[in-house]
Amino acid sequence: MIRVTVWNEYYHEKVDPRVSRIYPEGMHHAIANGITSESIVARTATQDQEEHGLTHDVLSQTDVLIWWGHMLQETVEDSIVDRVHKRVLEGMGLIVLHSGHVSKLFRKLMGTGCGLSWRIADEKERLWVVDPAHPITEGLGKYIELEQEEMYGEHFDIPAPDELIFVSWFEGGEVFRSGCAYRRNKGKIFYFRPGHETYPTYHNKDVLKVISNAVKWAAPTAGADTEYGERLIALESIIGRGG
Repeated sequence: MIRVTVWNEYYHEKVDPRVSRIYPEGMHHAIANGITSESIVARTATQDQEEHGLTHDVLSQTDVLIWWGHMLQETVEDSIVDRVHKRVLEGMGLIVLHSGHVSKLFRKLMGTGCGLSWRIADEKERLWVVDPAHPITEGLGKYIELEQEEMYGEHFDIPAPDELIFVSWFEGGEVFRSGCAYRRNKGKIFYFRPGHETYPTYHNKDVLKVISNAVKWAAPTAGADTEYGERLIALESIIGRGG
């Protein structure tokens, strides 16, 4: 079983009736319920919990962390960001959704500002699969179509993805790199664009399929050991060469 923690700042659902009608238990529960399967078990955590719900114990029992944040990004404690960042480098998978692109965590992992342009106008979004051989696209057609979503437009201030999996087209004409995969040390990271809070995006079966596939892709694997720092003991004898 892949152990997933779905993290949500859980703010909009409590202050905006439009959001609570779509996600009465919060987006985190919609996502967790939508990806739970024979191979995935999902728990939830929210920003208002102690240590933002991301204690050492929780993270030690998390194979893949899913992150949704928006209005409260800058209030996430730096010590928690550092804790999660360390776990990603150690091999925990990370899936960053929608407005999580400007979370402290994602910016720290990318090393850039992660800015973009945006517009809320009930636009159609078509997410084109540009890497049909990638495991994150398993079970999908040529594209995913969402009747209403928030527009994100280029330029997206991120490093060039290790793997570009989806590109979005919007009704207003913009395009966007909406499915980007990265590796940082032992950790695998996937950024997935759709998920504005006032639309039922996380009830869409194809969106949930992508997130489920991404969980399986990002789950830790038994890679080679790593070692950093000064290495005083050599593997072979060193014959000194005097000057």
